[in-house]
Amino acid sequence: METDLTSEYIQTVQQRTQTLYQTTQTAAHESPHLMLGCLEELQSALEELHVAEEELRQQNKSLLSAQRTIEAERQRYQELFEFAPDAYVVTDLYGTVLEANRAAIELFNVPYRHLIQNSLVSFVHKEQRSAFRGLLSQLLTIHRVQEWEVTMCGQDTHSIDSAITVETVRDFQGKAIALRWLIRDVTARKQSEAQLHKLQLQNLELTEIDRLKDQFMATISHELRTPMNAILGFSHLLLKRVSTMEDSTLACMADRIVCNSQHLLTLIEELLDFSKLKAKKLQLRMTELDLLKVADETAQELRHFAEQKGIALNLDSAQQALPIVSDPVRLRQIMTNLLSNAIKFTEAGQVTLGVWGLPAGRVLIVVQDTGIGIDPADQERIFQEFWQVNQTSTRLNGGTGLGLAIVRSLVELMQGSLSIESQVGRGTTFRIELPRQLKY
Repeated sequence: METDLTSEYIQTVQQRTQTLYQTTQTAAHESPHLMLGCLEELQSALEELHVAEEELRQQNKSLLSAQRTIEAERQRYQELFEFAPDAYVVTDLYGTVLEANRAAIELFNVPYRHLIQNSLVSFVHKEQRSAFRGLLSQLLTIHRVQEWEVTMCGQDTHSIDSAITVETVRDFQGKAIALRWLIRDVTARKQSEAQLHKLQLQNLELTEIDRLKDQFMATISHELRTPMNAILGFSHLLLKRVSTMEDSTLACMADRIVCNSQHLLTLIEELLDFSKLKAKKLQLRMTELDLLKVADETAQELRHFAEQKGIALNLDSAQQALPIVSDPVRLRQIMTNLLSNAIKFTEAGQVTLGVWGLPAGRVLIVVQDTGIGIDPADQERIFQEFWQVNQTSTRLNGGTGLGLAIVRSLVELMQGSLSIESQVGRGTTFRIELPRQLKY
Protein backbone atom coordinates (compact mmCIF):
# COMPACT_ATOMS: atom_id res chain seq x y z
CA MET A 1 0.00 0.00 0.00
CA GLU A 2 2.82 2.43 0.91
CA THR A 3 4.60 1.64 -2.42
CA ASP A 4 1.46 2.54 -4.38
CA LEU A 5 1.17 5.88 -2.56
CA THR A 6 4.84 6.66 -3.26
CA SER A 7 4.37 5.90 -6.96
CA GLU A 8 1.33 8.14 -7.12
CA TYR A 9 3.25 10.90 -5.39
CA ILE A 10 6.19 10.67 -7.84
CA GLN A 11 3.76 10.70 -10.76
CA THR A 12 2.11 13.83 -9.37
CA VAL A 13 5.51 15.58 -9.05
CA GLN A 14 6.37 14.63 -12.62
CA GLN A 15 3.09 16.07 -13.86
CA ARG A 16 3.73 19.30 -11.97
CA THR A 17 7.25 19.50 -13.40
CA GLN A 18 5.93 19.02 -16.93
CA THR A 19 3.35 21.75 -16.39
CA LEU A 20 6.00 24.14 -15.07
CA TYR A 21 8.22 23.40 -18.04
CA GLN A 22 5.45 24.27 -20.49
CA THR A 23 4.64 27.42 -18.54
CA THR A 24 8.25 28.63 -18.63
CA GLN A 25 8.36 28.06 -22.37
CA THR A 26 5.48 30.45 -22.97
CA ALA A 27 6.32 33.00 -20.26
CA ALA A 28 10.08 33.16 -20.48
CA HIS A 29 10.08 36.50 -22.44
CA GLU A 30 6.87 38.03 -21.15
CA SER A 31 7.22 37.78 -17.35
CA PRO A 32 10.62 37.20 -15.67
CA HIS A 33 8.90 37.17 -12.24
CA LEU A 34 6.62 34.36 -13.30
CA MET A 35 9.68 32.56 -14.60
CA LEU A 36 11.41 32.89 -11.22
CA GLY A 37 8.35 31.59 -9.38
CA CYS A 38 8.15 28.59 -11.67
CA LEU A 39 11.79 27.80 -11.06
CA GLU A 40 11.31 28.00 -7.32
CA GLU A 41 8.31 25.70 -7.48
CA LEU A 42 10.31 23.35 -9.67
CA GLN A 43 13.10 23.33 -7.07
CA SER A 44 10.60 22.52 -4.35
CA ALA A 45 9.10 19.69 -6.42
CA LEU A 46 12.56 18.23 -7.05
CA GLU A 47 13.35 18.28 -3.34
CA GLU A 48 10.07 16.50 -2.60
CA LEU A 49 10.97 14.00 -5.26
CA HIS A 50 14.31 13.30 -3.56
CA VAL A 51 12.55 12.80 -0.25
CA ALA A 52 10.12 10.38 -1.84
CA GLU A 53 13.04 8.57 -3.47
CA GLU A 54 14.77 8.16 -0.06
CA GLU A 55 11.57 6.91 1.51
CA LEU A 56 11.19 4.43 -1.30
CA ARG A 57 14.78 3.24 -0.79
CA GLN A 58 14.14 2.72 2.96
CA GLN A 59 10.96 0.84 2.19
CA ASN A 60 12.86 -1.41 -0.21
CA LYS A 61 15.42 -2.15 2.50
CA SER A 62 12.64 -3.00 4.97
CA LEU A 63 10.99 -5.22 2.39
CA LEU A 64 14.25 -7.04 1.69
CA SER A 65 14.87 -7.55 5.42
CA ALA A 66 11.33 -8.82 5.92
CA GLN A 67 11.74 -11.12 2.94
CA ARG A 68 14.96 -12.56 4.39
CA THR A 69 13.27 -13.04 7.77
CA ILE A 70 10.33 -14.79 6.13
CA GLU A 71 12.69 -17.01 4.16
CA ALA A 72 14.67 -17.89 7.30
CA GLU A 73 11.47 -18.75 9.14
CA ARG A 74 10.27 -20.80 6.19
CA GLN A 75 13.59 -22.65 6.13
CA ARG A 76 13.44 -23.19 9.87
CA TYR A 77 9.90 -24.53 9.64
CA GLN A 78 10.93 -26.78 6.76
CA GLU A 79 13.85 -28.20 8.74
CA LEU A 80 11.69 -28.75 11.81
CA PHE A 81 9.07 -30.37 9.66
CA GLU A 82 11.54 -32.49 7.70
CA PHE A 83 13.73 -33.71 10.55
CA ALA A 84 11.11 -34.12 13.28
CA PRO A 85 11.36 -37.52 15.06
CA ASP A 86 7.66 -38.20 14.53
CA ALA A 87 5.76 -38.46 11.29
CA TYR A 88 4.23 -35.16 10.13
CA VAL A 89 1.71 -35.14 7.30
CA VAL A 90 -0.38 -32.33 5.78
CA THR A 91 -3.52 -33.35 3.91
CA ASP A 92 -6.44 -31.60 2.35
CA LEU A 93 -9.81 -31.70 4.09
CA TYR A 94 -10.53 -35.09 2.55
CA GLY A 95 -7.34 -36.77 3.78
CA THR A 96 -5.27 -36.63 0.58
CA VAL A 97 -1.58 -36.23 1.45
CA LEU A 98 -0.07 -32.90 0.35
CA GLU A 99 3.16 -32.89 2.38
CA ALA A 100 5.08 -35.52 4.37
CA ASN A 101 8.37 -35.49 6.22
CA ARG A 102 11.11 -38.11 6.29
CA ALA A 103 9.77 -39.78 9.43
CA ALA A 104 6.44 -40.37 7.65
CA ILE A 105 8.21 -41.93 4.67
CA GLU A 106 10.17 -44.23 7.01
CA LEU A 107 7.10 -45.05 9.08
CA PHE A 108 5.02 -46.19 6.13
CA ASN A 109 8.06 -47.53 4.23
CA VAL A 110 6.97 -46.00 0.91
CA PRO A 111 8.71 -43.64 -1.57
CA TYR A 112 7.77 -39.97 -1.31
CA ARG A 113 6.11 -39.99 -4.72
CA HIS A 114 3.80 -42.82 -3.65
CA LEU A 115 2.83 -41.05 -0.45
CA ILE A 116 1.98 -37.66 -1.96
CA GLN A 117 -1.53 -37.42 -3.46
CA ASN A 118 -2.41 -40.75 -1.84
CA SER A 119 -5.24 -41.00 0.69
CA LEU A 120 -4.06 -41.29 4.28
CA VAL A 121 -6.87 -43.71 5.04
CA SER A 122 -5.20 -46.28 2.78
CA PHE A 123 -2.47 -46.64 5.45
CA VAL A 124 -5.01 -47.36 8.19
CA HIS A 125 -5.72 -50.96 9.19
CA LYS A 126 -8.79 -52.27 7.36
CA GLU A 127 -10.77 -52.85 10.55
CA GLN A 128 -10.38 -49.21 11.60
CA ARG A 129 -10.89 -47.42 8.29
CA SER A 130 -14.58 -46.81 8.90
CA ALA A 131 -13.85 -45.09 12.22
CA PHE A 132 -11.05 -43.11 10.56
CA ARG A 133 -13.38 -41.83 7.84
CA GLY A 134 -15.88 -40.86 10.54
CA LEU A 135 -13.18 -38.80 12.23
CA LEU A 136 -12.38 -37.02 8.95
CA SER A 137 -15.99 -35.99 8.55
CA GLN A 138 -16.10 -34.49 12.07
CA LEU A 139 -12.80 -32.57 12.04
CA LEU A 140 -14.34 -29.40 10.59
CA THR A 141 -16.57 -29.31 13.67
CA ILE A 142 -14.32 -30.54 16.48
CA HIS A 143 -11.15 -28.92 15.00
CA ARG A 144 -8.68 -31.11 16.95
CA VAL A 145 -8.20 -34.71 18.12
CA GLN A 146 -5.26 -35.61 20.39
CA GLU A 147 -3.50 -38.95 21.00
CA TRP A 148 -6.05 -41.07 19.16
CA GLU A 149 -4.66 -44.61 19.02
CA VAL A 150 -4.97 -46.15 15.56
CA THR A 151 -3.38 -49.23 14.03
CA MET A 152 -1.73 -48.31 10.73
CA CYS A 153 0.03 -50.37 8.09
CA GLY A 154 3.10 -49.68 6.00
CA GLN A 155 3.82 -50.88 2.50
CA ASP A 156 5.07 -54.22 3.84
CA THR A 157 1.69 -54.59 5.66
CA HIS A 158 3.28 -54.77 9.11
CA SER A 159 1.08 -53.26 11.82
CA ILE A 160 2.08 -49.98 13.45
CA ASP A 161 0.50 -48.95 16.75
CA SER A 162 0.15 -45.19 16.36
CA ALA A 163 -1.01 -42.23 18.44
CA ILE A 164 -2.45 -39.55 16.13
CA THR A 165 -2.94 -35.87 16.86
CA VAL A 166 -4.73 -33.95 14.09
CA GLU A 167 -5.97 -30.36 13.82
CA THR A 168 -7.40 -28.13 11.14
CA VAL A 169 -5.28 -25.45 9.39
CA ARG A 170 -7.14 -22.17 8.78
CA ASP A 171 -6.44 -19.11 6.67
CA PHE A 172 -6.61 -15.46 7.82
CA GLN A 173 -10.37 -15.44 7.45
CA GLY A 174 -10.68 -18.53 9.71
CA LYS A 175 -11.65 -20.86 6.90
CA ALA A 176 -10.39 -24.47 7.16
CA ILE A 177 -8.01 -25.18 4.29
CA ALA A 178 -6.06 -28.28 5.33
CA LEU A 179 -5.38 -30.85 8.06
CA ARG A 180 -2.11 -31.24 9.96
CA TRP A 181 -1.32 -34.73 11.30
CA LEU A 182 1.25 -35.84 13.88
CA ILE A 183 1.61 -39.62 13.81
CA ARG A 184 3.69 -41.15 16.61
CA ASP A 185 4.82 -44.77 16.53
CA VAL A 186 3.90 -46.21 19.95
CA THR A 187 4.47 -49.87 19.07
CA ALA A 188 7.36 -50.20 21.55
CA ARG A 189 5.33 -48.45 24.25
CA LYS A 190 2.33 -50.72 23.67
CA GLN A 191 4.56 -53.79 23.82
CA SER A 192 6.08 -52.51 27.09
CA GLU A 193 2.61 -51.88 28.49
CA ALA A 194 1.52 -55.37 27.52
CA GLN A 195 4.64 -56.84 29.11
CA LEU A 196 4.10 -54.75 32.24
CA HIS A 197 0.48 -55.90 32.43
CA LYS A 198 1.63 -59.50 32.07
CA LEU A 199 4.19 -59.02 34.85
CA GLN A 200 1.56 -57.43 37.07
CA LEU A 201 -0.73 -60.41 36.55
CA GLN A 202 2.14 -62.76 37.31
CA ASN A 203 2.95 -60.74 40.41
CA LEU A 204 -0.66 -60.98 41.56
CA GLU A 205 -0.58 -64.73 40.97
CA LEU A 206 2.69 -65.06 42.90
CA THR A 207 1.28 -62.93 45.72
CA GLU A 208 -1.78 -65.14 45.89
CA ILE A 209 0.38 -68.28 45.79
CA ASP A 210 2.54 -66.85 48.57
CA ARG A 211 -0.55 -66.06 50.63
CA LEU A 212 -1.93 -69.56 50.13
CA LYS A 213 1.47 -71.01 51.03
CA ASP A 214 1.59 -69.00 54.27
CA GLN A 215 -1.97 -69.97 55.06
CA PHE A 216 -1.16 -73.62 54.37
CA MET A 217 1.96 -73.47 56.54
CA ALA A 218 0.07 -71.85 59.40
CA THR A 219 -2.77 -74.37 59.19
CA ILE A 220 -0.51 -77.39 58.92
CA SER A 221 1.78 -76.15 61.71
CA HIS A 222 -1.17 -75.58 64.01
CA GLU A 223 -2.74 -78.94 63.19
CA LEU A 224 0.57 -80.79 63.66
CA ARG A 225 1.49 -79.16 66.95
CA THR A 226 -1.39 -80.70 68.92
CA PRO A 227 -0.64 -84.35 68.06
CA MET A 228 3.12 -83.72 68.39
CA ASN A 229 2.63 -82.42 71.93
CA ALA A 230 0.68 -85.56 72.74
CA ILE A 231 3.37 -87.78 71.19
CA LEU A 232 6.08 -85.93 73.12
CA GLY A 233 4.16 -86.23 76.38
CA PHE A 234 3.60 -89.97 75.97
CA SER A 235 7.23 -90.39 74.90
CA HIS A 236 8.43 -88.81 78.15
CA LEU A 237 6.16 -91.15 80.12
CA LEU A 238 7.47 -94.13 78.15
CA LEU A 239 11.07 -93.04 78.73
CA LYS A 240 10.51 -92.76 82.48
CA ARG A 241 9.00 -96.25 82.58
CA VAL A 242 11.62 -98.03 80.49
CA SER A 243 14.45 -96.20 82.28
CA THR A 244 13.65 -98.29 85.39
CA MET A 245 14.06 -101.48 83.40
CA GLU A 246 17.33 -103.18 82.76
CA ASP A 247 16.76 -103.28 78.98
CA SER A 248 19.20 -100.64 77.71
CA THR A 249 18.16 -101.15 74.09
CA LEU A 250 14.56 -100.31 74.88
CA ALA A 251 15.63 -97.25 76.89
CA CYS A 252 17.79 -96.03 73.97
CA MET A 253 14.86 -96.43 71.58
CA ALA A 254 12.56 -94.48 73.91
CA ASP A 255 15.18 -91.74 74.25
CA ARG A 256 15.41 -91.45 70.45
CA ILE A 257 11.64 -91.16 70.25
CA VAL A 258 11.74 -88.27 72.75
CA CYS A 259 14.60 -86.50 70.93
CA ASN A 260 13.03 -86.82 67.50
CA SER A 261 9.62 -85.78 68.82
CA GLN A 262 11.19 -82.69 70.37
CA HIS A 263 13.00 -81.96 67.10
CA LEU A 264 9.78 -82.25 65.09
CA LEU A 265 7.96 -80.00 67.55
CA THR A 266 10.73 -77.42 67.22
CA LEU A 267 10.41 -77.46 63.43
CA ILE A 268 6.65 -77.07 63.68
CA GLU A 269 7.03 -74.15 66.11
CA GLU A 270 9.44 -72.48 63.66
CA LEU A 271 6.93 -72.78 60.83
CA LEU A 272 4.13 -71.41 62.99
CA ASP A 273 6.22 -68.50 64.29
CA PHE A 274 7.38 -67.62 60.80
CA SER A 275 3.80 -67.62 59.51
CA LYS A 276 2.76 -65.24 62.31
CA LEU A 277 5.75 -62.98 61.70
CA LYS A 278 5.12 -62.79 57.97
CA ALA A 279 1.43 -62.04 58.53
CA LYS A 280 2.46 -59.44 61.18
CA LYS A 281 0.27 -61.19 63.74
CA LEU A 282 2.92 -62.09 66.31
CA GLN A 283 2.57 -59.97 69.46
CA LEU A 284 5.42 -59.32 71.90
CA ARG A 285 4.72 -59.85 75.60
CA MET A 286 6.83 -57.25 77.35
CA THR A 287 8.09 -57.67 80.89
CA GLU A 288 11.00 -56.57 83.05
CA LEU A 289 13.83 -59.10 82.93
CA ASP A 290 17.57 -59.62 83.35
CA LEU A 291 19.08 -60.14 79.89
CA LEU A 292 22.18 -61.75 81.41
CA LYS A 293 20.05 -64.31 83.23
CA VAL A 294 18.13 -65.18 80.02
CA ALA A 295 21.43 -65.58 78.17
CA ASP A 296 22.86 -67.84 80.91
CA GLU A 297 19.75 -70.07 80.93
CA THR A 298 19.81 -70.35 77.13
CA ALA A 299 23.49 -71.28 77.10
CA GLN A 300 22.92 -73.92 79.81
CA GLU A 301 20.14 -75.52 77.76
CA LEU A 302 22.36 -75.85 74.67
CA ARG A 303 25.67 -76.66 76.34
CA HIS A 304 25.18 -80.42 76.11
CA PHE A 305 24.77 -80.16 72.30
CA ALA A 306 28.12 -78.40 72.11
CA GLU A 307 29.72 -80.96 74.40
CA GLN A 308 28.46 -83.77 72.15
CA LYS A 309 30.50 -82.22 69.31
CA GLY A 310 33.52 -81.64 71.55
CA ILE A 311 33.36 -77.82 71.40
CA ALA A 312 33.05 -75.25 74.20
CA LEU A 313 30.04 -72.99 74.72
CA ASN A 314 30.99 -69.87 76.70
CA LEU A 315 29.05 -66.93 78.15
CA ASP A 316 30.86 -63.57 78.08
CA SER A 317 29.70 -60.42 79.88
CA ALA A 318 31.36 -57.66 81.87
CA GLN A 319 28.26 -57.04 84.00
CA GLN A 320 26.55 -58.82 86.88
CA ALA A 321 23.06 -57.97 85.68
CA LEU A 322 21.50 -56.27 82.65
CA PRO A 323 17.88 -55.21 83.31
CA ILE A 324 15.72 -54.48 80.26
CA VAL A 325 12.03 -54.52 79.26
CA SER A 326 11.39 -57.05 76.52
CA ASP A 327 9.79 -60.40 75.61
CA PRO A 328 11.82 -63.15 77.35
CA VAL A 329 10.41 -65.93 75.16
CA ARG A 330 11.39 -64.19 71.92
CA LEU A 331 14.80 -63.17 73.30
CA ARG A 332 15.44 -66.79 74.20
CA GLN A 333 14.28 -67.82 70.70
CA ILE A 334 16.74 -65.40 69.06
CA MET A 335 19.66 -66.65 71.15
CA THR A 336 18.67 -70.30 70.71
CA ASN A 337 18.46 -70.01 66.92
CA LEU A 338 21.82 -68.26 66.66
CA LEU A 339 23.58 -70.60 69.10
CA SER A 340 22.08 -73.74 67.51
CA ASN A 341 23.18 -72.52 64.10
CA ALA A 342 26.69 -71.78 65.40
CA ILE A 343 27.02 -75.20 67.06
CA LYS A 344 25.70 -76.94 63.96
CA PHE A 345 28.37 -75.48 61.70
CA THR A 346 31.31 -75.58 64.12
CA GLU A 347 33.40 -78.75 64.20
CA ALA A 348 36.24 -77.55 66.42
CA GLY A 349 36.95 -74.62 68.71
CA GLN A 350 34.22 -72.77 70.57
CA VAL A 351 30.96 -70.84 70.44
CA THR A 352 30.61 -67.69 72.54
CA LEU A 353 27.47 -65.84 73.62
CA GLY A 354 28.14 -62.30 74.79
CA VAL A 355 25.79 -59.65 76.23
CA TRP A 356 26.76 -56.05 77.08
CA GLY A 357 25.13 -52.76 77.85
CA LEU A 358 25.56 -49.89 75.38
CA PRO A 359 25.08 -46.13 75.67
CA ALA A 360 21.85 -44.42 74.62
CA GLY A 361 19.65 -47.06 76.24
CA ARG A 362 20.67 -50.04 74.10
CA VAL A 363 22.11 -53.52 74.65
CA LEU A 364 24.35 -55.74 72.52
CA ILE A 365 24.02 -59.51 71.96
CA VAL A 366 26.90 -61.25 70.16
CA VAL A 367 27.11 -64.87 69.00
CA GLN A 368 30.56 -65.83 67.74
CA ASP A 369 31.85 -69.21 66.49
CA THR A 370 34.95 -70.75 64.95
CA GLY A 371 33.02 -72.73 62.36
CA ILE A 372 33.06 -73.03 58.58
CA GLY A 373 32.19 -69.38 57.96
CA ILE A 374 29.96 -67.87 55.26
CA ASP A 375 31.09 -66.71 51.85
CA PRO A 376 30.53 -62.94 51.29
CA ALA A 377 28.33 -63.73 48.28
CA ASP A 378 25.96 -65.69 50.55
CA GLN A 379 25.84 -63.30 53.51
CA GLU A 380 22.96 -61.24 52.12
CA ARG A 381 20.88 -64.34 51.39
CA ILE A 382 21.22 -66.29 54.63
CA PHE A 383 18.31 -64.36 56.16
CA GLN A 384 15.93 -65.40 53.37
CA GLU A 385 13.35 -67.99 54.33
CA PHE A 386 14.12 -71.58 53.34
CA TRP A 387 17.56 -70.57 52.00
CA GLN A 388 20.55 -72.37 53.51
CA VAL A 389 24.30 -72.09 53.08
CA ASN A 390 26.17 -75.30 52.28
CA GLN A 391 23.14 -77.43 51.48
CA THR A 392 25.06 -80.71 51.95
CA SER A 393 26.04 -80.07 55.54
CA THR A 394 22.67 -78.50 56.28
CA ARG A 395 20.85 -81.57 55.10
CA LEU A 396 23.06 -83.71 57.32
CA ASN A 397 22.29 -81.53 60.34
CA GLY A 398 18.63 -80.93 59.52
CA GLY A 399 16.65 -77.71 59.78
CA THR A 400 13.93 -75.83 57.94
CA GLY A 401 16.06 -72.91 56.80
CA LEU A 402 13.84 -70.54 58.80
CA GLY A 403 16.01 -69.97 61.87
CA LEU A 404 17.87 -66.88 60.67
CA ALA A 405 14.81 -65.51 58.88
CA ILE A 406 12.92 -65.70 62.18
CA VAL A 407 15.82 -64.04 64.00
CA ARG A 408 15.84 -61.10 61.59
CA SER A 409 12.06 -60.66 61.77
CA LEU A 410 12.07 -60.77 65.58
CA VAL A 411 14.95 -58.26 65.79
CA GLU A 412 13.05 -55.89 63.47
CA LEU A 413 9.89 -56.38 65.54
CA MET A 414 11.91 -55.42 68.63
CA GLN A 415 13.15 -52.25 66.85
CA GLY A 416 16.71 -53.57 66.77
CA SER A 417 19.45 -54.08 64.21
CA LEU A 418 21.29 -57.21 63.04
CA SER A 419 24.70 -57.46 61.36
CA ILE A 420 27.10 -60.24 60.38
CA GLU A 421 30.85 -60.62 59.95
CA SER A 422 32.27 -63.86 58.56
CA GLN A 423 35.29 -65.39 56.85
CA VAL A 424 35.24 -68.80 55.19
CA GLY A 425 37.08 -71.31 57.39
CA ARG A 426 37.52 -68.84 60.28
CA GLY A 427 34.05 -68.47 61.77
CA THR A 428 31.08 -66.11 61.95
CA THR A 429 29.95 -63.32 64.29
CA PHE A 430 26.35 -62.10 64.60
CA ARG A 431 25.75 -58.76 66.38
CA ILE A 432 22.33 -57.67 67.57
CA GLU A 433 21.56 -54.26 69.07
CA LEU A 434 18.26 -53.84 70.90
CA PRO A 435 16.68 -51.00 72.87
CA ARG A 436 16.39 -51.54 76.61
CA GLN A 437 12.73 -50.59 76.23
CA LEU A 438 10.60 -50.42 73.07
CA LYS A 439 9.13 -47.09 71.97
CA TYR A 440 5.60 -47.08 70.54
